Amino acid sequence: MRPEALNSLFVETDALDGVGPKLRRPLEKLGLTRIRDLAYHLPDRFVERRAIANLDEAAVGENVIIALTPREHRSPSGRGPFRVMAEDAAGNICTITYFGRASYTAKKQLPVGELRWVAGRIDQYGQMLQIVHPEHVSEDSAAPVGKLCEPIYPLSEGMTQGRIGALVAQALKALPELPEWIEHGLIAQKDWPAWREALGEAHRGVNAPARDRLAYDELFANALALMLVRESNRSQRGTPLVGDGAMRAKLRLPFALTGAQVRSIAEIEGDLAQPSPMLRLLQGDVGSGKTVVALSSLLIAVEAGAQGALLAPTEILARQHYETLSRMLQGTGVEIALLTGRDKGKAREAILMGLLDGSIQIVVGTHAIFQDSVAYRNLALVVIDEQHRFGVGQRLMLARKGRRAPHTLAMTATPIPRTLTLAQYGEMEVSKLDELPPGRQAIDTRVISVERMDDVIGGIARHIETGQQAYWVCPMVNENENEDLAAAEARYAALKERFGDTVALVHGQLRPEAKDAAMERFARGEASLLVATTVIEVGVDVPNSTLMVIEQAERFGLAQLHQLRGRVGRGSEKSTCLLLRGTQMSETARQRLALMRETQDGFRLAEEDLQLRGGGELLGTRQSGDTPFRIASLEQIQKLLPIAHDDARLLIERDGGLAGPRGEAARLLLYLFERDWGVQLLRSG
Repeated sequence: MRPEALNSLFVETDALDGVGPKLRRPLEKLGLTRIRDLAYHLPDRFVERRAIANLDEAAVGENVIIALTPREHRSPSGRGPFRVMAEDAAGNICTITYFGRASYTAKKQLPVGELRWVAGRIDQYGQMLQIVHPEHVSEDSAAPVGKLCEPIYPLSEGMTQGRIGALVAQALKALPELPEWIEHGLIAQKDWPAWREALGEAHRGVNAPARDRLAYDELFANALALMLVRESNRSQRGTPLVGDGAMRAKLRLPFALTGAQVRSIAEIEGDLAQPSPMLRLLQGDVGSGKTVVALSSLLIAVEAGAQGALLAPTEILARQHYETLSRMLQGTGVEIALLTGRDKGKAREAILMGLLDGSIQIVVGTHAIFQDSVAYRNLALVVIDEQHRFGVGQRLMLARKGRRAPHTLAMTATPIPRTLTLAQYGEMEVSKLDELPPGRQAIDTRVISVERMDDVIGGIARHIETGQQAYWVCPMVNENENEDLAAAEARYAALKERFGDTVALVHGQLRPEAKDAAMERFARGEASLLVATTVIEVGVDVPNSTLMVIEQAERFGLAQLHQLRGRVGRGSEKSTCLLLRGTQMSETARQRLALMRETQDGFRLAEEDLQLRGGGELLGTRQSGDTPFRIASLEQIQKLLPIAHDDARLLIERDGGLAGPRGEAARLLLYLFERDWGVQLLRSG
């Protein structure tokens, strides 16, 4: 239950003056639904604006605030801008210009004949001075004086700087006084203000340390929550798993293990033998052989007389894992089953009985494997694939399925920069697969202008004629999934017109059955060309597909391009990845595509991606759980995260955890940043 001291921060925004149903919508688009959200809605930047009495004092390009009286509204005859002709105190005329559908707003904010304070940048249009889309318009009567440092906030449609600033001011007034959760020596060393002061200063832009202090709070809350997960895990009794190697000796793998695989299996085997449950992350680059490591781990559990479960984020990936593991397990006598939400009737009942009586030793499935109706005889190891797709809560639900807390091996195919491994997986030990199995061929990666589209389609025709298959990944248009879908469907229609029924389409909004059917057509070779959104980013394995086309590749992050490229090069044939670029690219996009041509080392690409894009979008144009931080910048993460991690460990190990005086304050912090699952875990543990 949330501490009472924080209740005022979690009140809904409609409790504020001026917030009704109409304003709630743009606030919700910004993720601002509570007082706390507004308080932490920090400005993107600050504009130094000079208050002037008349336009004669202004220089072109200068940011000013000036009193203007609208004299005329001029509507465009065609698609031009809406203009407000306004006059200053000396009679000078200035045009206030609005593009798009802003005429209603302009008329309401700037009524003819009524003086308004207008803030914006002075530009010149022909012989006339103008202000395009003023930052804000106010009817306040008090004249500003001198230079003003004005915050510029992220906005959504229907929201103005003046409106968001007024709401933030109300939110800041509602802030309670809270006890200090940062160690006093660190506060003094960094010269950080108290929490309440830091928020006020961060909105006024008067103190850079205030932003650092707020970033540290967020990093410390995350580090502490992860530390509590680790401590809770250590305090639980698990089942030591010591295998005799009998099952593993029966595996007939067609390849030798890499040194990284051998090392990782040894690390996992050492963890499994301990009485406290394992909590380990296996990081593996595309094609590095995580599945074999997972299978070896599951077989250790079976050899020890227990059961293992492999949890996958999608049904497609679960089925693929099941088929791969079934092939590898032939001749071992190990019973393996697949359980998904689609399994019904007698088939499902048979699987549930097998898990309950222990005759099924390994189960592969989606989240269906931790539903209430699923019980195990002795679940002792859980392997979670694509860990970033699952929340802590889902992992804990599965952990409760064992008689004792099961060992957990989380896997990710997305190489994570060193900087962020601590941020995302600070509670886990880490194993890394940084070698590719021998025989994996390099993928020929080329960057081609979209102007050569006809050549690319001709190349696909020749490719398909040889009996091989290809992927075509459509661009992410923007944050609107419907527009992404439209782009994919348009490309599918164009390619189907050329290649007929041999083209299949997969996207995230298809029903699971339709998606699986399309994927199975492609996997069986009945479809030669698969048009898709990034739904195929992970897990799809069709060795006969040796050509990948990524349209508008400059829109994707490096890590996501690398993941998509990894869908080819999975068989013995030479594979090619074509990165179709637009005619206009930023310098960052140009560097990204050059790096894709230069290297196939996912760990290097992850580090470069972090430098090029910053911590906000490591996994591509859309985020996929890449960093849990909204306030801390990349620079602050690099600078402050190690300190926060050490401080959290000190609080747990030396300062009495959450029970001491500082711990009580830290408990407030966990709730403030909604890392309260750390508190819940401590209670349940």
